[in-house]
Amino acid sequence: MSLPDWLVLAGTLGFIVIYGIWKTRGSKDIEGYLKGDNSMKWWTIGLSVMATQASAITFLSTPGQAYEDGMRFVQFYFGLPIAMVIISVTIIPIFYRLKVFTAYEYLETRFDLKTRTLAALLFLIQRGLAAGITIYAPAIILSSILGWSLTITNVVIGMVVIIYTVSGGTKAVSVTQKQQMAVMMGGMLVAGFMVVKFLPADVSFGDAVAVAGKMGKMNIVDFSFNWDDRYNFWSGITGGLFLSLSYFGTDQSQVSRYIGGRSLAESRLGLLFNGLLKIPMQFLILFIGVMVFVFYQFNQAPVFFNQATKARAEATSYGGELQQLEEQHMAISVQKQAAVRELVGNLKAGDEALADATSARALDLEQQAREVRTEVKSVIKKALPDAETKDTDYVFLSFVTNYLPVGLVGLLLAVILSAAMSSTASELNALASTTVVDIYKRSFKKDGDGAHYLFSSRVFTVAWGLIAIMFATYASLLDNLIQAVNIIGSIFYGTILGVFLVAFYFKYIKGNAVFVAALLAEAIVLYCYYFTDIAFLWFNVIGCFFVILFGFVIQFILNRNKPASSDLEMG
Repeated sequence: MSLPDWLVLAGTLGFIVIYGIWKTRGSKDIEGYLKGDNSMKWWTIGLSVMATQASAITFLSTPGQAYEDGMRFVQFYFGLPIAMVIISVTIIPIFYRLKVFTAYEYLETRFDLKTRTLAALLFLIQRGLAAGITIYAPAIILSSILGWSLTITNVVIGMVVIIYTVSGGTKAVSVTQKQQMAVMMGGMLVAGFMVVKFLPADVSFGDAVAVAGKMGKMNIVDFSFNWDDRYNFWSGITGGLFLSLSYFGTDQSQVSRYIGGRSLAESRLGLLFNGLLKIPMQFLILFIGVMVFVFYQFNQAPVFFNQATKARAEATSYGGELQQLEEQHMAISVQKQAAVRELVGNLKAGDEALADATSARALDLEQQAREVRTEVKSVIKKALPDAETKDTDYVFLSFVTNYLPVGLVGLLLAVILSAAMSSTASELNALASTTVVDIYKRSFKKDGDGAHYLFSSRVFTVAWGLIAIMFATYASLLDNLIQAVNIIGSIFYGTILGVFLVAFYFKYIKGNAVFVAALLAEAIVLYCYYFTDIAFLWFNVIGCFFVILFGFVIQFILNRNKPASSDLEMG
């Protein structure tokens, strides 16, 4: 990376961190540290909510997802705007009325301590794991560019985020996320413009979109119903709705973003702002990935996008075999480029029949190229048994580092690292606040003063950061990172959402019943994950449904078995 790129990267990130620490200096109690003194305006809340969700994984993995699978991942977000309305109308007013620090405080008011603790622990498990992945994602970048090992890079990034988060708490996270979102979206718009600019002079933007459509990448909406299909309209509008309700309504990393608003109206506006802009933002990022795919239909694509790993494998005795496969891949690419150019000509001429025939030939060549890539991955695995061979997350990074001009590389790396800082800081802050408020303060140290709990929050921030770093060292064993984060969330979110929905809407069900129901529902979700092929988005629906169903059944049994004159079920 050139000196101007390093200056752009360091200057952008340095300004954001220093500005955030300066603006939020002086947090002296837990109210200021965990809720930002309830001073956030709606646009700060909205951008903070978006930035928390838009981790480095979003900007690394989502374009790679589109490169491999097209636009259909956008359906994952179809239920989100509906969820924002439901949360704004029903959940936020309850949190404001009770003046909670965490979402789980409400559960003790409604049920009992054990139910509150169970929900908090489920959150801590899934968010602690997800925090490791959000540290690992940017580590991919720096390890690839600097030639560092992933383990060392994980430690460096994790420690920087820990220091940044400990300094200012919730307010520091929210304030800096405004600048981070500006850098993220500005950088991605520049990347989108550049990838279209790099297309051949005789290929217009409309031609590129048409080619993407003929190559099967503009698969935005799929109305077919299939339990095993991760991304279609029905899984998005139902499973995505339940996941969004869980994430934004019960996940402390998001709840902490909006309970610090100046008023109920400000918090509602912030969430609705997120619901309005989230789908267009994800559409843009996916579309950039599709345009990168189109770009590589006219240019030689790498046979393996993680160039550093490929170079290591070539230095072994398998180097000759890899060279042969790369030459085979290049030969297929030349044929495919000719077919795609012919496709563009047929599209310009308006000859649909010929366009369909040439697109079929191009798709066949694309499949041949994929098969060669699969063989390359197999050889790399034999050459380097410990190497990561899933290279989807390197697609966008490879394009940025190989094709963008000096200065813009640094800007795009600043985008990805800004996203990592914002989301990881939010996660560590939420993990610490939940640990202190729902576990430590409630069960271990009830008589501490504000200074003690402030110090404890900082200590637990460091502790969770170290746990996230440890998990990040194992993140390379996972599939595509954007899917991994959502899978981890879906395994736990449905059960947590079920507990909250029972709390809000089903007064018949009491504490003992919902506690047992939650344990049974989580067991069913884990069974579905390990022993069935059900798409992960449905786990949110399954977990939530069974909490409510078992809650009713268990409460009915408890009511039948207790003496009529007593009132044993007070939870």
